[in-house]
Amino acid sequence: MFTPLKLLLQAERKQKRMITITYDVAALTLSLYLAVVIRLDTWTFDLNLPEVFSAIVTIAISIFAFMRFGLYRAVLRYMMIPALGHIFAAIMISAFVLSLCGFFFQSFVPRSVPFIYAGIAFLILGGPRILIRTVYYHYHRRKKPNVFIYGAGSTGRQLAYSLINGNEYHPVVILDDDPNKVDQIISGLRVHHSSDYAKLQSLYEPVKLLLAINNISKEKRHQLIEKCAAYPIAIQSVPSIEDIAAGQARLDEIKDLSIGDLLGRTPVEPIEELLTRHITNKSVMVTGAGGSIGSELCRQIIKQQPSTLVLFELNEYNLYTIEREIQAIKTSMKLNTKIVAALGSVQRQNRVQYLMTHHEVETVYHAAAYKHVPLVEDNIVEGIRNNVFGTFSAAEAAIAAKVKNFTLISTDKAVRPTNVMGASKRMAELILQALAERQDETTFTMVRFGNVLGSSGSVVPLFKEQIRQGGPITVTHPDIIRYFMLIPEAAQLVIQAGAMAHNGQVFVLDMGQPVKILDLAKRMIRLMGKEPFDPEGTPLDNSIEIEFSGLRPGEKLYEELLIGEDVTGTAHPSIMTAKDDRLSWAEMEILLGELDTLCHNFDLEAIKLVLLTAHTGYTPTQPPAITTVQPCQTLH
Repeated sequence: MFTPLKLLLQAERKQKRMITITYDVAALTLSLYLAVVIRLDTWTFDLNLPEVFSAIVTIAISIFAFMRFGLYRAVLRYMMIPALGHIFAAIMISAFVLSLCGFFFQSFVPRSVPFIYAGIAFLILGGPRILIRTVYYHYHRRKKPNVFIYGAGSTGRQLAYSLINGNEYHPVVILDDDPNKVDQIISGLRVHHSSDYAKLQSLYEPVKLLLAINNISKEKRHQLIEKCAAYPIAIQSVPSIEDIAAGQARLDEIKDLSIGDLLGRTPVEPIEELLTRHITNKSVMVTGAGGSIGSELCRQIIKQQPSTLVLFELNEYNLYTIEREIQAIKTSMKLNTKIVAALGSVQRQNRVQYLMTHHEVETVYHAAAYKHVPLVEDNIVEGIRNNVFGTFSAAEAAIAAKVKNFTLISTDKAVRPTNVMGASKRMAELILQALAERQDETTFTMVRFGNVLGSSGSVVPLFKEQIRQGGPITVTHPDIIRYFMLIPEAAQLVIQAGAMAHNGQVFVLDMGQPVKILDLAKRMIRLMGKEPFDPEGTPLDNSIEIEFSGLRPGEKLYEELLIGEDVTGTAHPSIMTAKDDRLSWAEMEILLGELDTLCHNFDLEAIKLVLLTAHTGYTPTQPPAITTVQPCQTLH
């Protein structure tokens, strides 16, 4: 960029304003002189006092009009068509003032001079402004990578304008599927049909495709993303209209596709009455409040306006983080809910019972558990202590504190488990079912579902990081499949299931169709602008290799959600209830005594044997080495 223009753009705002006003005064004077020259066809003519006075008044009023139209507040490099419209309007006022001055001051102003003056003034005043913006735009855009915008609606128009004036990306093409919008010009960009992508891609070499479509259904959005996934380009999106309207995001904040977009799952809308039944105006407690599921439960619960929300968490930092977030939601929604942040372990029954009694808790969501399969497999005693005895202690505390509703967050890994984590969660279910038989003051409910996308153990954040680093992506097995659900959807369904429960009932969430992890990995690679590595094809610079690391200890190829075949629907289309085998409280009491002793002695093989013989369905990949513990025989 040549030096004078560069100095002008780098000057302070007041200096720019004075330079612009000085230029406009000179330009208006020159325009008036040239108008008279053209009319009289001579470069020299006599000027009397009325003519001089008319010129001064015309220029002064013109500058005042420019100020009122905001022309000295506009930034030259960002000037667009509306600013030129303001210039034209101000010049028309100036020409009209010139005519009036000729009449009132009896100065020599031929009738054609104001019209000639207006045309010349518009060229001299508007031309340099357009030139400065054009030079700056073409200079500045060379530093920005090219991108395509998908969507020629209002969101796409606003995004194009924001990006053109921003510093990050240079939009070159707008794509749309609507034939009526094709060949329109938006902010200087031509709208092309999406079928022209291939030839446009080779011409402009964009680095990203930005989705600027928010006013369509989730189903149509998933179809659009499936279509775009075939393009060899990274795909990102603009924030939702709701986030922009709420002030939580700006239109030009480009972000990766959401986890919901990657999953391609359309959540079922919640039933509002079920969400509020056990929460609104009640005291609610969430154990494991800082975890992936627990924290989302807290977010959903606070929106239903409980009288008190007790956040119970063992990890200090996680508790600090979720309390700050919930307090922020409370402030933004102007709620009166009392927020209690409580540190502690669910294994300490007296601590849990004190909190429940002191805060008169009516509803408990028990999300505190160790869920990472390999870690629990390597730390069996702590897994049993937390998942089995932690649940037992929290349940006994709830009974003693006269809590009305207690909901356990269970897992699909509790069904015919092949690992200790799954077996411990099945034991937790059996404990609550036995306690439900022992008493009827507290209603115990179990909600079983599969993996949630975006949780601390989810594959999606791991895959994203591995792709950004250039690979390889690690998948345990080419045939491994998992059920997936979004965390907010899972939390809402847990709350709704708990509201429908009868004592000892097991609910199963409809997880939709299972997802093959290998397919999910390939989908993410393509949506991030890369290609899965093909060992039989030609190596590509942007290819990402997929490695198979093998099944981890206790890991299954296929997850299940049901044990028995006796499954019935409920009032909610995504929630089913299952009738599973149970143990009596007398049998469970014996098992808990055995497990407690074995955990104290760190007898790992005997612990596995108890799990194996306790009708949990536990079938480890390697059977226990001892057979000294007697199995419990009776089932109900």
